[in-house]
Amino acid sequence: MSLLRFFRRADYTSDTTQFIDGLKASKPTLEAEQRAGRALLWDKNLNRAEQADYLDAKVAQKPYVYGTAGHPNSK
Repeated sequence: MSLLRFFRRADYTSDTTQFIDGLKASKPTLEAEQRAGRALLWDKNLNRAEQADYLDAKVAQKPYVYGTAGHPNSK
């Protein structure tokens, strides 16, 4: 008897994996729809020049945003 066969467990599939496999079987277009949604929101080509211009145009924020400069009660 092979040592591997002796220690081998019965095949186990979790409830979550069974649910996902069933969902994919019932709706074969699910993965394609997910990929299309990801491409719509996340998979974008960046224009490096525009990104550099955007970063250069940022204005530094003051250390205390809610400062009192310009307030009538400030001195």
